[in-house]
Amino acid sequence: MPKHKITTKNKLKKSTKKKVVAKNKKSLKESKKKFVVTKKTTKKVDIGPKGAINWKKHADKLVALGKKRGFVTYNEILKEFPNIEDDVLFLDELYERLSTQGIDILDSGGLLGDSLDDLLPEKAGRGGLLSRDSSLDSVQMYLREIGQYKLISASEEKDLAKKIQLGDEEAKNLLVKANLRLVVSIAKKFIGRSSDLTLLDLIQEGNLGLFKAVEKFDWTKGYKFSTYATWWIRQAITRALADQSRTIRIPVHMVETIAKYKQVVRRLAQDLGRDPLADEIATEMGIEVDKIHNIERIDQGTVSLETPVGNDDDNSTLGEFIADEKIISPDNQAARRIL
Repeated sequence: MPKHKITTKNKLKKSTKKKVVAKNKKSLKESKKKFVVTKKTTKKVDIGPKGAINWKKHADKLVALGKKRGFVTYNEILKEFPNIEDDVLFLDELYERLSTQGIDILDSGGLLGDSLDDLLPEKAGRGGLLSRDSSLDSVQMYLREIGQYKLISASEEKDLAKKIQLGDEEAKNLLVKANLRLVVSIAKKFIGRSSDLTLLDLIQEGNLGLFKAVEKFDWTKGYKFSTYATWWIRQAITRALADQSRTIRIPVHMVETIAKYKQVVRRLAQDLGRDPLADEIATEMGIEVDKIHNIERIDQGTVSLETPVGNDDDNSTLGEFIADEKIISPDNQAARRIL
C-alpha cells in the first residue's frame, strides 16, 4: 500500500513537472516571438539617414511619385532626405528599391540637369560677381571637354574597380573621367553658398573628392560607384565652403546644420506666411531652442571696420564710431590732467 502511494505521488510529480516544462516551453516560444518582432521593428527604425524622421513615409512618397512618372530626380531625393549621403547603405538600398519598381533616377534634365544659364549664380549671370562672358566661356569649355568622355556600364565599372585594386593607373583615370558629369551635377547645387567660390571652384573641389572615392571604392561590397562617390564629392565641397567662404572659419558639421536651418526657415516662412519663431524651427529640426539661438549666432556675417557710414559726401567709416576700450576716454584724460 505505501508503495502504491509513492508511485502515485511520483506520477503526480512527473505530470506536474511535464506541465511546468510545457508551460515554460510555450512561454519561451512566445518570448522568442516577441524578441524577433522587436528586433525586426528596431532594425526598421534604424534604417535610413541619420536624423531622418518617418523615413519610410518619405521613401514611399518617392516610390509613388516614381510610379506615376516612371522616374524621380536626384533633387527630389535630396528634398526628402537632405543628408542622405551620410548613410551610404541606406542610399544604396533606396536606389535598389526604386530600381526594382522600374523607376529611373535622373538629373533634372539634359546633360547636367539644367541649362547652362542655370549653372551660374543669378547675380553672377547678370553682371554681378562674375563676368558673364568669361565665366560662361570657361564653363562651356569644361562641359565640352568632359562631354567627350563616354559613360560606362555597371559591368565596366566593376572591371575598372578590379584593375584599380591591382594598381592600374589607367583604369583609375578612366573611372574618374566617366564620373566628371556627376561632380558637376552635385557642384551646381552649392552655387550661391559663397561669393568667393565660383562654379568652377566648386567643381574643382568636387573632383578632389571624386579622386578619393576612386581610391577608396570597394566593389566587393556591392555599392554602385556613383552612390559611393556622391558622399565624397559632397563632403569635399562642403569642406571647401567651410574653409574658404567665411572670414572666420566654422566646422564642416556646422555648415551643414546652418544650411539645414536656412532650408527649414524658408519652408516654414512659406507655410506660415510669416517669419517662424525659434521654438517652431527647433520643433521642425528636432533640436533644442538653445541650439537654434547658437546657430543664429554662428551664422552672423562679419562687417569691415572700413565700411563707409553716412552720406556719400561723408568719409566716415564704421571703425570711427566704435569705442576702443583700451584707450582712456577724453573725459577721464581731462580729469587726470586737472588732478
